[in-house]
Amino acid sequence: MNRRAIVIVLDSVGCGAAKDAARWGDEGSHTLRSAAKSSFFHMPNMKKLGYFNIDGMDLGLEEPAPLGDFARLRELSMGKDTTTGHWEMAGIISEQEMPTYPQGFPEEVIRAFEEQTGRKAICNLPYSGTAVIEEYGDEHVKTGALIVYTSADSVFQIAAHEDVVPVETLYEYCRIARKILIGKHGVGRVIARPFVTNVNHEKNADGEIPKYLRTPRRHDFSLEPTGVTMMDILKKEGLDVLSVGKIIDIFAERGMTDFVRTEGNADGIEKTVSWMERDFNGLMFVNLVDTDMIYGHRRDIDGYAKALSYFDEKLPRILDQMGPEDILLITADHGCDPGFKGTDHTREDVPLLIYQKKMTTGKNFGTIAGFDCICDTVLAYFNKEQLRGKNLYA
Repeated sequence: MNRRAIVIVLDSVGCGAAKDAARWGDEGSHTLRSAAKSSFFHMPNMKKLGYFNIDGMDLGLEEPAPLGDFARLRELSMGKDTTTGHWEMAGIISEQEMPTYPQGFPEEVIRAFEEQTGRKAICNLPYSGTAVIEEYGDEHVKTGALIVYTSADSVFQIAAHEDVVPVETLYEYCRIARKILIGKHGVGRVIARPFVTNVNHEKNADGEIPKYLRTPRRHDFSLEPTGVTMMDILKKEGLDVLSVGKIIDIFAERGMTDFVRTEGNADGIEKTVSWMERDFNGLMFVNLVDTDMIYGHRRDIDGYAKALSYFDEKLPRILDQMGPEDILLITADHGCDPGFKGTDHTREDVPLLIYQKKMTTGKNFGTIAGFDCICDTVLAYFNKEQLRGKNLYA
């Protein structure tokens, strides 16, 4: 009989400031608590599984007889970005924080990028992704110069209008940047950020009508993982390793046997359910990005709550596709508190929920040091050698 592990990352859904949050100026952050303040927050299915019984959640939503097991995970790696969080849950601890550029990228990087792409770079500052295309979009459209910007994370982002720079060309520019950004400038991700003119006058979360809109054809070009991951091991052992969403990009296309990209959470959930109907034997690794990309960074509490509630509403469809031996792990990679100052990720602990139809033990593992317990728990589930001996069911 096939064995299947499904790991779903609700991107940025943290459950309270980490012990070292002060290092990043994130004391007091609590993504789930902020979302729960919204009238749109409704997660009865996750509640039944024990999601709100996790240590320190303190939302008054505890389930007296939870159906799943649960833990609070404390990150060991240095950083609070997507790549670092996902790498750790796959088995890689990053002891050094990836480089960031609060003053923009140095001349040597920009000059090499301009020479190799044949296009001028404009902006070169930390910026909100929506604000940068409003402020630099007209200049880009007029001149063809590429909008290069960063954030508090270790990212090199390139925004371009799809009518000015075809998406495949933009991806090629990102590949050029990826080859430049190595060594001391080895940022976690180079990100393509295509956009279009808002011809239908769509409103944003603030009720405004922006001139330009980002499209779902974003694409991430990550660093090659610096160590062995659970996906590498499972693939080598002949098991299926399926990627849904940006997992394939976060791990630089390594360790996967098949993948499908997604256009938002609704699409990601549909593809997860569809792939669970397949007769695969191995791991399905899913990232649902809307909570982070659309709502967390924009500090949209109601939008964040709606996205969580939508996932909860669709969760029974995922559970219905589970066989008695299948195991489901739901977690997060960092925080992005929509009620916190600024627009960046927040250094938070993250929830871990584990469910198996035949299990239903309601066990509280407490606070666990290291997202890498996910890696070892998955490897042990498939009877494979663990990387660090951190299987929660040992």
